Amino acid sequence: MVDFSVFEYCYCDASNYKVWGSILLEGLASDSDHDAIAKHFDAGEFFIAEQLGIPALYADLWELSGGTSVDDHVWHTSTELRAATADDIMLRVFGTVENFISNIKAIKSWNHTLSPHWNI
Repeated sequence: MVDFSVFEYCYCDASNYKVWGSILLEGLASDSDHDAIAKHFDAGEFFIAEQLGIPALYADLWELSGGTSVDDHVWHTSTELRAATADDIMLRVFGTVENFISNIKAIKSWNHTLSPHWNI
């Protein structure tokens, strides 16, 4: 049986409206994987979803607000990297933990212009 991990993340606009997301990764995350995220994410938790190639979450809030607003910004927040449960296995596999962490480590600086909110 293949082991899986789930990376959970959130987008929270300046008015504190939140939307949650998760991706399923093949493989089990180690303590060093958790450390890599904390070390490479801005302030240990913030990242730009487009730069990691994972689904950005703000579109769900746009449906409620009628589009972008002055409350929008570029950052998503990492909430957890954990072992997958049986319910999580229903998610589409995004890739491997190894590749995901490798992509995070390769980022030298966060590119705000990849987000549609970079100039709001």
